[in-house]
Amino acid sequence: MSDLPSGDVASLLEASKVLVLGSREWLFHKDEAADWLYIVIDGALRLARSTGDNRFVTIRCIGRGDCLGELSLASPECTHLFSGETLCPSRILAIPTACCRDVLERQPRCHAQLMSRLALSLTEHLVDMALLAQANAMTRVIDYLLRQVPSGSTNFPLAISLPLPKRWLANQLGMAPETLSRLLAKLRDTGAIDGYGQKLIIRDPEILNNMLTNAEL
Repeated sequence: MSDLPSGDVASLLEASKVLVLGSREWLFHKDEAADWLYIVIDGALRLARSTGDNRFVTIRCIGRGDCLGELSLASPECTHLFSGETLCPSRILAIPTACCRDVLERQPRCHAQLMSRLALSLTEHLVDMALLAQANAMTRVIDYLLRQVPSGSTNFPLAISLPLPKRWLANQLGMAPETLSRLLAKLRDTGAIDGYGQKLIIRDPEILNNMLTNAEL
């Protein structure tokens, strides 16, 4: 919203509401009409798809400041591609997509930024799904870490903050938390990374890239 005139921001907030959800509550389900744009104020959610046997596979976990429902801005008939479930008590700002579309029609620059964001988001979702289906656990971890490095970074070591606690990140990557901790320890042993918890240091991305390339051979 930073590029929007203050009047447009005020009108969006006036039409919005704050949802307060407990842990493990569904915000929306796959194929429901996407009538709201959601912004996570605090807390965390997972995007999941049903496997057809009453189980859900986590596609991605999101936290404070992340958005949900951007596709609904592109079409009034859009439906959710995933289901959204809270991982912990969460507060979520819900903005009517009809109001957002009205603003975007008057703000071409914001519309272009939205299209760019949608393209990037869809690409990342496709990569996540492909990795879950085809890659081994170490490959998934390395690929995720490399995607946390800002584009064009050349000065290493580089400190990064993982956006989610490891237990939820492990869920997103399709592994147990103990497996994620063990793989990160192996990467520390190679000298590629350092640090613990949600604060990590990428010491040598070349090691990570070489490990990723060799794993794909």
